[in-house]
Amino acid sequence: MSHARALLRVLRAVAHVVSGLWTIRTQFGRLTHAQSQLIVREWSRRMLAIMGIELVVHGEVPSHGPLLQVANHLSWLDILVMNAVHPSRFVSKADVQHWPLLGSLITGAGTLYIERESRRDAMRVVHRVAERLQGGDIVSVFPEGTTGDGSALLPFHANLLQAAIAASAPALPMALRYLDRTTGAQHPGPVYIGDDTLVASVWRTLRSDTVRAVVSLGEPQRADARDRRTWAGDLRTAVQALLDTSV
Repeated sequence: MSHARALLRVLRAVAHVVSGLWTIRTQFGRLTHAQSQLIVREWSRRMLAIMGIELVVHGEVPSHGPLLQVANHLSWLDILVMNAVHPSRFVSKADVQHWPLLGSLITGAGTLYIERESRRDAMRVVHRVAERLQGGDIVSVFPEGTTGDGSALLPFHANLLQAAIAASAPALPMALRYLDRTTGAQHPGPVYIGDDTLVASVWRTLRSDTVRAVVSLGEPQRADARDRRTWAGDLRTAVQALLDTSV
């Protein structure tokens, strides 16, 4: 894609973000939860269209909570893609709130932030997530704790699963992949790891017309007699199985 066309796409995306911020600040306080969720879903789908990203969904999309969605983590794009499938409240690392424009938007949508290096803060977030689940929300977490390059699934941290156990809520394994729709191979654009910068990853993504976001949803499962670590391992196995079969 030419630089001129990519820059035009950037301007349209920024305008859409500003529009989203305005909607959050002026309308969300007056809307029902269902109305807000519909706006978030349609806004997210429109943003994917602006960015030239095709969305493909496999499996049954949840219609209501309480539910803890457990997904692999690849990119800054994950939250947008998952909200385009079905909006939820996310748990994310604290530095996301400082991202230019996107941070304000993600915060305004009700994201819960966690200081991953703080044990005390982790317990605070577990209690908050349990409260949201008890209130019937859908909450999404990335138990790998950081983004990966898509070549291998990282170990799952078990802390946040304690919230689902405390709230007697099921967990839904979810797998995310970003593919090149012309070759079927993993698309490098959205990947955001190591020394890569947010700006560089966003620019790569916006310059491409071939990104396909594939979301595969598994079957909800309850902890039953499992402790959180055993459950985390079983959910990781379920997410890996979804990744192995998604196209």
